[in-house]
Amino acid sequence: MTKTVFEKTVNNISTKPLFVNVEEYNGEFKRTKELNLPQMSELEVMRHYKELSDKNFCIEKGFYPLGSCTMKYNPRVNEEISRLEGFLNLHPGQDDNDSQGSLEIMYKLQEALKIITGMDAVSLQPMAGAQGELTGMMVIKKYFEKKKDFRKKVIIPDSAHGTNPASAVMAGFEVIEIKSNEKGLVDIEEIKKVTDKDTAAIMMTNPNTLGLFEENILEISKLMHSNGSLLYYDGANLNAIMGYTNPKLMGFDVVHLNLHKTFSTPHGGGGPGAGPIGVVEELKDFLPVPYIEYKDGKYLRNYDKKDSIGKVSSFFGNFNVMLKAYTYILMLGRNLREVSSDAVLNANYIKAKLKDYYKIAYDTKSLHEFVLTTENLHSTGVNTLKIAKRLMDYDIHPPTVYFPLIVHEAMMIEPTETESKEVLDNFIDVMIKIMNEINLEPSNFDNYPSKTPVKKVDEVLAARHLNLRYKKDE
Repeated sequence: MTKTVFEKTVNNISTKPLFVNVEEYNGEFKRTKELNLPQMSELEVMRHYKELSDKNFCIEKGFYPLGSCTMKYNPRVNEEISRLEGFLNLHPGQDDNDSQGSLEIMYKLQEALKIITGMDAVSLQPMAGAQGELTGMMVIKKYFEKKKDFRKKVIIPDSAHGTNPASAVMAGFEVIEIKSNEKGLVDIEEIKKVTDKDTAAIMMTNPNTLGLFEENILEISKLMHSNGSLLYYDGANLNAIMGYTNPKLMGFDVVHLNLHKTFSTPHGGGGPGAGPIGVVEELKDFLPVPYIEYKDGKYLRNYDKKDSIGKVSSFFGNFNVMLKAYTYILMLGRNLREVSSDAVLNANYIKAKLKDYYKIAYDTKSLHEFVLTTENLHSTGVNTLKIAKRLMDYDIHPPTVYFPLIVHEAMMIEPTETESKEVLDNFIDVMIKIMNEINLEPSNFDNYPSKTPVKKVDEVLAARHLNLRYKKDE
């Protein structure tokens, strides 16, 4: 059996047929039928995927007030810098002598994050916020082991992000949950009830997941340190306080940062990510290796740290994301604190405009985000999820819903600092329109969204019968 193919020439062009014996390719790997591939041109394929992408919602398409996750615009200059050939083609195993420029950037990013957080040492190695949390808890565990003080408990407020208890448990700790007080803040009396000589640390977010500043943080810090315990700072909401205060001033010993939240790098889809951690002087020897240092006029990766917890990621974290964060920091310079002031202003502007139409979960001073509750709408049959679905018909991405768990029918709104007043006003108008729709005909909310590519779906069926792959009908 023979098959005609074209002869390969130097110029890759030939019309002379070449006969090749293909019998030698017979065997278990020989295809018995034609591939089921579409007979389409490159242009048709391109248009197909472009149309699919247009069905997705993204930050470039509209308002994305996703509380807790901080979905803000990533400046294109960040992307341009990260795609420079010298960075893009640098191999992670390159010798330090041949990587001085990149190592210098990482070192200077470490130094910048030390200033911003107030910490004494920073590691860039963790490749996500959750991994940063786990790394921080591993550092705390190693610290107590070094002291031969084998503490087992970590205190976590009921308003915490879900990754907090997960990270503590993965590091080998027992989680002690405490209830928030009537203000939505950490209850000091509850801390006192569970704190003893077996308490290794408390994990806190400040401002917390309700967007409220923990007004008693200095008292909490004094309480924990007097017990020999440490304070861990979940840096998810650092973008609310940056430039005005820092975790070190509040008394924290360890902090992780979400670069996508505060320093405008990509977020979503499972990556890319970066979750640097900072620690006080007493904990710096336990940071993961390698640690970027500057000695004798050269930047280097130091692996010689005998008390280190070891490596937590391959090579040295997500360098591409670090580039974008450092670009963002340099671009804003001394105006970096305006990230916080604008984020807080935008959130409070929306809150003030909506408080006469929606119930505020905790109507006290808030920072970069706030939480509504629709539990007062139960008699209408409309809940938070239905309002979120209706927002999609107005080309607005729904905010975070049903979190934090301590608020029933929660809707967390975070506009970020990157949105204009016109965008905020449109969101406010839409939310008021939706409330008017609820008052006029609440039954319509059973059919929303009605204008999106995918209409009303059965969430219960989807949750119980997962179908996550495509399979052609036989």
